[in-house]
Amino acid sequence: MLTGYSCTYRPHFHNLIWKGANKMIDIKPLTIEDRTFVAIVVSLPKTTLLVVTSEKGYIMCGALDVNLLNNRLKDRKIIAARAVGVKTIDELLNAPLESVTEEAESRGIKKGMIGKEALLLM
Repeated sequence: MLTGYSCTYRPHFHNLIWKGANKMIDIKPLTIEDRTFVAIVVSLPKTTLLVVTSEKGYIMCGALDVNLLNNRLKDRKIIAARAVGVKTIDELLNAPLESVTEEAESRGIKKGMIGKEALLLM
């Protein structure tokens, strides 16, 4: 159960999300070295968003705007990193990070590090 979230049930939207084998949103647990993370795939028209999150931060596909997080949302101290050119969660986990937030960098997460290494530092 998610806490802190609310949702209005709309049958037509619910059917659209979960219709057939092509789900729009897929959320699964993911284990790396005995730690559990959450893998999220959001299938949108002409693109797919990929996120793997921990309790403290996340890695994401190229849609993540690291400059926005570092500048306009700096006071939130968001721990996040971005990998570009990835099309699956497995690729995201094994890709080198193209950019990281300042807060992630302060925790030892560096540009060029692979995604799953960064997650283990979060």
